[in-house]
Amino acid sequence: MKKLLTVLVVLFVLAPLAVFASGASEASGAEADGQYKVALIIENTIDDRGWCQSMHDGILGAMEALPGKIHYEYSERMTTVDAESIARQYIADGFDLIIAHGSQYRNMVSDLAAEFPDVSFAFGTSSDIIADNVFTYMPESEETGYLSGLIAGLLTKTDNIGLVGPVDSGDAARYNRGFILGVEAVNPDAAVNVAYTGSFSDYVRSAELATTQILAGADVLTGSSQQAIGAMRACAEYDDVLWVGQDIAQFETPEGQAKCVAASAYNYTAVVVGLIESLDEGVTGGVCIPMNFNNGGFIFEYNSALSDVVTDEIRAAVDEAISQFTASAGVLSNWADVQI
Repeated sequence: MKKLLTVLVVLFVLAPLAVFASGASEASGAEADGQYKVALIIENTIDDRGWCQSMHDGILGAMEALPGKIHYEYSERMTTVDAESIARQYIADGFDLIIAHGSQYRNMVSDLAAEFPDVSFAFGTSSDIIADNVFTYMPESEETGYLSGLIAGLLTKTDNIGLVGPVDSGDAARYNRGFILGVEAVNPDAAVNVAYTGSFSDYVRSAELATTQILAGADVLTGSSQQAIGAMRACAEYDDVLWVGQDIAQFETPEGQAKCVAASAYNYTAVVVGLIESLDEGVTGGVCIPMNFNNGGFIFEYNSALSDVVTDEIRAAVDEAISQFTASAGVLSNWADVQI
């Protein structure tokens, strides 16, 4: 049974948004015995159909999996400057774990972790261990990219495929290289054209780059992080262009319903449950948590609205890959060798 989530919205004039959601049955902010106060800091919003929403949903999933264990607050639209101010407020309010969801917060986390050794922090994506009270998490998204690449390689009719990424680092870099490996596995004649917006949230630039790729002949596109929504929306302007997503939440948008053939998603519930279990065991950081199909860190779905374009060949290729990923971690250990 889902726990009642009490939500208190506090609006600041010309300031970012912070929201409270309690996993306890009480409406007050008082902590129950054994409950951890967890804060999430994000650059975008909890309904961005991408990076930020996936972590928010993961925390809500962990609250269901661990009833009464988590008291949760989040702050949206946080620049690195804003993030430090709100993080310090969370620390003053006695929070046990602060998740700064993005590698752009690394320096802030490093500084605060040194200043407040009794508070635990987490950020991603990174596999680096930077302090005994800092957790990191790294989606091995070459696996999700590979599935998208298989689908794109088998769907394209022009052998021209577009990829719009945010930056060439972190899990975005892994996704892109896994995607190329997937395309090459089923369609070595296809060309993958890669472009970067330079931002995780620039929807406008993403749409512009996707439009350029489409006008150059691309008939299947993909992209990672929340900026990719702009590229998917650009696909909706053209009849014969399809999208392969990195987040299942894209199915819920009008453009996704019409264009997004399939998508994977990060299952951050497994990460957050792991963080809470670590705290229970007295481990306050110094650990990197990987995410892959093998440990339940990823899920994959087809868009039922576009099932007619998914051939038996596509399903067989995807099923085989997921089976391999589930059976063993690190199947695509050569992802970094891909040159872009």
